[in-house]
Amino acid sequence: MKLHYGIDELKDIDIMAFLPIILPMVAIGLILVLTALIDLYRNRETREDVLKWALIIIFANTVGLILYFVIGRKDRGGK
Repeated sequence: MKLHYGIDELKDIDIMAFLPIILPMVAIGLILVLTALIDLYRNRETREDVLKWALIIIFANTVGLILYFVIGRKDRGGK
């Protein structure tokens, strides 16, 4: 059994075969990021650290979304 593959074997992979799997995952991730950013924007007066949450949502993609929806939505300021 071959455990290591070189660059030559990677050239033989057909990317179009994986496209039906990859595109829905990318679309769902993009929709979730946009939903979180829209929610953050709509509630920016009552949220603390809006910039911090925006950076977490964008750069820590999956983990940032989970953190925002679990912790960040409860993050209310004193206003």
